[in-house]
Amino acid sequence: MQIYLVGGAVRDKLLGLEPRDRDWVVVGATPEEMLALGYTPVGKDFPVFLHPKTKEEYALARTERKTAPGYHGFAFHAAPDVTLEEDLKRRDLTINAMAEDGEGNIIDPFGGRADLEQGRLRHVSDAFAEDPVRILRIARYAARYGKWGFRIAHATHALMKRMVAEGEVDALVAERVWQETERALGEESPSRFFEVLRNCGALARIFPELERLFGVPQPRHHHPEEDTGLHTLLVLEQAARLSPDTRVRFAALVHDLGKGTTPQEEWPRHIAHEHRGVALVEALCERLRVPRDYRDLAVIVTQHHGVYHRAEELRPGTLLDLLERIDAFRRPERLEQYLLACEADSRGRPGFEEQHFAQPGIIRQAYHAAVQVGAREVVERGFSGKEVGDELHRLRVGAIKEALQGMATEHTEK
Repeated sequence: MQIYLVGGAVRDKLLGLEPRDRDWVVVGATPEEMLALGYTPVGKDFPVFLHPKTKEEYALARTERKTAPGYHGFAFHAAPDVTLEEDLKRRDLTINAMAEDGEGNIIDPFGGRADLEQGRLRHVSDAFAEDPVRILRIARYAARYGKWGFRIAHATHALMKRMVAEGEVDALVAERVWQETERALGEESPSRFFEVLRNCGALARIFPELERLFGVPQPRHHHPEEDTGLHTLLVLEQAARLSPDTRVRFAALVHDLGKGTTPQEEWPRHIAHEHRGVALVEALCERLRVPRDYRDLAVIVTQHHGVYHRAEELRPGTLLDLLERIDAFRRPERLEQYLLACEADSRGRPGFEEQHFAQPGIIRQAYHAAVQVGAREVVERGFSGKEVGDELHRLRVGAIKEALQGMATEHTEK
């Protein structure tokens, strides 16, 4: 029996990073031997065991064979005669097909170390094409390592395009698409994930609502980048700068989906795109089984980002209506998420990345003024029933008006 550290842990160690998790391959063992050593079996399709102390995963060396389309269409063979190289060969990328033995020696049969040094994402073998999830994974790696200049090898990119043309990505299940997307949203350069998918043709099949935005113009005086698809990726990058919250980043990504349905005769204007976008966001979230907290924030940002941009022009009553519609008084954390996503929208334009915007301060000031007025105070003054809500609304509007006047006076004095 020989045990090797494999995959991402080896890759990250060579990059000087702390491995996120550690996986092990066991060569020359049987399931019975693993059980006798105290390992706990967890694998259903192939033998995987948990270490009795560390609880890390130890998998028997195995090969795999494609038997049907999609992610689940594989037959696995695990036996003591399966070699380490045979096990590594079934992996997706060369940088993930390295192993380390107990003495720290690197086993690298497919040139993964050289690809790491050259910043290249390259498939191990043509078996890459048998699993459509690998398209999503390589796009995610591009988002993770893009800051270091990692690029996809030409042959790998060609293989990805062929997979899309042959319909392999159509077999992707919603859960895996969302799982990889959510992880990509958490990377340092999440826009690279969607760029890679678009370049190989997969975006149109997996996220047609996003693909439709490219080539759709916007008014140049507001959007120097003009193209709505490009703007969307810029907004996502700004959201990544502003917040690590993947819900904020997802809302930023989908906030302008409605512009993809604007009739061409109305271009470059996009009247009521916020309203049209809500149904598109809801349909995308339903199709991919996006969690409710992601969906709810995305709908709020889609529907109300236009109001945010007009904050300096809004009356106190309109500001209060906005706060109520985004449920800011019951969920103040959502107000901050909303403001971050909308701020990313403002900054996601060439030349606007570092500009100061007044909108977040105005809306926060309105909230802080309004939240000081509570229903208990109104009830104690003798109001009841529907009168409580009406009086609470009136007092909060007054509080916002006074706060905004104070802001204006302070700004004038400065």
